[in-house]
Amino acid sequence: MSVDLAAIRAAEELLEGVAIRTPMEESRWLSGVVGGPVHLKCENLQRTGSFKIRGAYTRIAGLTEEERARGVVAASAGNHAQGVALAAKLLGCRATVFMPEGAPIPKEKATRGYGADIVFHGRYVDEALVAAQEYADREGAVLIHPFDHEDIVAGQGTAGLEILAQAPDVRTVLVPTGGGGLLAGIAIAIKALRPDVEVVGVQAAAAAAYPDSLASGSPQALAHMATIADGIAVGRPGDVPFGAVQEHVDRIVTVSEEYTSRALLSLLERAKLVVEPAGAVAVAALMEHPGAFAAPAVAVLSGGNIDPLLLGKVIRHGMAAAGRYLALTVCIPDAPGGLANLLGTLAGQQANVLDVVHQRTSPRSPSTRSRSTCRWRRAATAMPPRSWARCAPRATASSSRSRPDR
Repeated sequence: MSVDLAAIRAAEELLEGVAIRTPMEESRWLSGVVGGPVHLKCENLQRTGSFKIRGAYTRIAGLTEEERARGVVAASAGNHAQGVALAAKLLGCRATVFMPEGAPIPKEKATRGYGADIVFHGRYVDEALVAAQEYADREGAVLIHPFDHEDIVAGQGTAGLEILAQAPDVRTVLVPTGGGGLLAGIAIAIKALRPDVEVVGVQAAAAAAYPDSLASGSPQALAHMATIADGIAVGRPGDVPFGAVQEHVDRIVTVSEEYTSRALLSLLERAKLVVEPAGAVAVAALMEHPGAFAAPAVAVLSGGNIDPLLLGKVIRHGMAAAGRYLALTVCIPDAPGGLANLLGTLAGQQANVLDVVHQRTSPRSPSTRSRSTCRWRRAATAMPPRSWARCAPRATASSSRSRPDR
């Protein structure tokens, strides 16, 4: 690993006027959860909606004129695609991006909008990456890997320099982690200047390749992954960042799907920030393990590119996880006024009914009863009646709402 503080400072100079210096926002509600100051490094407000432009531009700018003339190629379903497309446009070279079939339409349109050619291949990014490598071998284009190159790591490390300048008293920095490029770059920068600061990588528990890899001493591939945090769903750590993570990162923690969706919802409501699931995992770690990190802490919000359809799904999941959104099935007397009585009971609990599906002929109901499925959202102080516990709700109530602020 030849990436050091000098390489990151050179990347910072190169990126002047290209990548913006993203804001650092103090979060009062998270500070209350952790018991000390917490700041949010808002890379979701970066150009292209994520930190990826930092590494992509640094990598492409480092190519020779002859290499840039042959064009660049990448594989991505979202953030890296947009970073490569914009960087190539700014540097005057052609970009081709392989995307898996079914990639979110907003990300496809944004990538095309930056001038890249799109080729759909395979169901997963790994399959698209194989096709991108074959294209590079066939056409002579340069493959721009999303994390496994020293220039990529150096570019991402510029975020670490900004963190230290914007939060000079920081004691803990939490970084969303997939292949490890962002984590490696930030860790190199921070440890070179402030070795006392703890650098923590955060992975989705259902897609955490780093814990076993670090334990074995080399990158290990996961057999399978299943997480809403698709931006960090990487099955194997990169060879280049792995060594830096070994040397400079203090620990890796994992977070559940429940807390990831709750973190996304909280950022939307309390901080007024749109963040994708992968970008919210650092906040999820603070919420799931509030006593595990020394304050002042900085949580990196690595990206905000989220499909509106997925956003709606994750919001509902987060509300259910927080006990604010509930679906339940109830058997009621099949007589006039039966459904009205149920709705009256809900109203008495200050519940707002979103929809009702009522079946008088359900084969699962006794002949004297009908079956109703209700989805409802409760008010801040409302709790479901004890008798509803027998109705096998699909989600449980556990926490209350509070007024939004930062």
